Amino acid sequence: MKQDFDVIVIGAGPAGYVAAIRCSQLGMKTACVDDWIGKDGKPAPGGTCLNAGCIPSKALLESSQLYERMQKGIASHGIAARDVELDVATMIANKDMTVRDLTRGIEALFRFNGIEWLPGRGQLLPERRVRVTGHDGESRTLNCAHVIIACGSSSVEIDAAPLQEGRIVDSTGALDWTDVPPRLGIIGAGVIGLELGSVWRRLGAEVTLLEAQDQFLSMADRQITRSALQLFQKQGLDIRMGALVKSTQVSDAGVEISYRDKDGDHALTVDRLIVSVGRRACPENIAAAETGLLLDEGCRIHVDDYCATNLPGVYAVGDVVRGPMLAHKGSAEGVMVAERIAGQQSSLNYDTIAAVIYTQPEIAWVGKTEEALRQNGVNFKAGTFPFAASGRARAMRETDGMVKLLSDAETDRVLGVHVIGSHASELIGQAVLAMEFEASSEDVARTVFAHPTLSEALHEAALSVDGLAIHIGKQARGRK
Repeated sequence: MKQDFDVIVIGAGPAGYVAAIRCSQLGMKTACVDDWIGKDGKPAPGGTCLNAGCIPSKALLESSQLYERMQKGIASHGIAARDVELDVATMIANKDMTVRDLTRGIEALFRFNGIEWLPGRGQLLPERRVRVTGHDGESRTLNCAHVIIACGSSSVEIDAAPLQEGRIVDSTGALDWTDVPPRLGIIGAGVIGLELGSVWRRLGAEVTLLEAQDQFLSMADRQITRSALQLFQKQGLDIRMGALVKSTQVSDAGVEISYRDKDGDHALTVDRLIVSVGRRACPENIAAAETGLLLDEGCRIHVDDYCATNLPGVYAVGDVVRGPMLAHKGSAEGVMVAERIAGQQSSLNYDTIAAVIYTQPEIAWVGKTEEALRQNGVNFKAGTFPFAASGRARAMRETDGMVKLLSDAETDRVLGVHVIGSHASELIGQAVLAMEFEASSEDVARTVFAHPTLSEALHEAALSVDGLAIHIGKQARGRK
């Protein structure tokens, strides 16, 4: 059977478009299919991350942070800003321009790498054939040697809060408001809920987050999350834990929310409501039933350690497979799969994939938490260093937070690093490198860091593992 392509990638998000580029770099004739339509009505590669997730939310986080700093964050630097005005419409337009520039950038990368860009819906058929249905409804079937499925995820909806345009929205809808709701409710105090809550609080909304779990940010280190909860509440975010939403009702008065916690039933009225309770993989109709593509119990596509499915020559990467739903995880999987198709022995270390929450202060971590190590019976040492003791952080007036480093009590190998503080998203990269190279806490401690920098906090945390930090007082030795 004549092959139209060596590889067809279904999905042009961070996992898909990166996989396509790497395949092309390795000499394979490659096509990429995606059905996302941008706000301008034109096909837009980049998936949720670029069009309605990571990038637009970070643009709004940056804009809202600048606005808040102009209002009350720069007076201590001797700068007086008067009559600061908020133009939400322009803020949204800036976000849209950022997205548009980047989606066009991906199209340019496709052209540069000789990748055939196929706007439309892709579906896997038996024998590695892919049906592509264009936005005009016309379909064609293509043959290929390998298929990479990267169809991503979508927001979870709940029966207790059905979406209603303009009033009850998902995370995507909350990125396009051109005015600030006086009272904003958010169901879910996870990563997305906290980031969106931070944006609209900074712009003037009274924000209440209702989180069904009793434990705040349960996936992160407890010492870090205790500090984070206190800081967010101090900023004005009303975070109510153990709050299970039972129903919502839209009226002229607003959105009336009925929820229950350990103290009983409660009611809350807000002007708008964001439903942010997580994301789910969306493999529906990605493969015809007769292919026999295997899904796991979580309705994700079942894959092995190298992202191979149960079908020969068919792979799946990104949000649609096991593991954290992170853009950089999906991109790394895309590269690994492309290289394995080309005959290389690539693999991916899932233990060194960092997670980041882009609040202020930011939260970032990589590796094991203290709680996970205890549960697994691993003897460890811990070192911490507060940004309040950092010269650079004090000069920036960004002293909230700390760096925490965990190392094996016997080998001293770094097992995890957890950061809450300014630019944590940038600092965590150094910890990832240390863990990738299997560094010990002593290796980090004996590395010379530039002064004054925020990075010195990682250095001091490594020193603190053995009670040797320089810029804090008497310390206890690293504890098990």
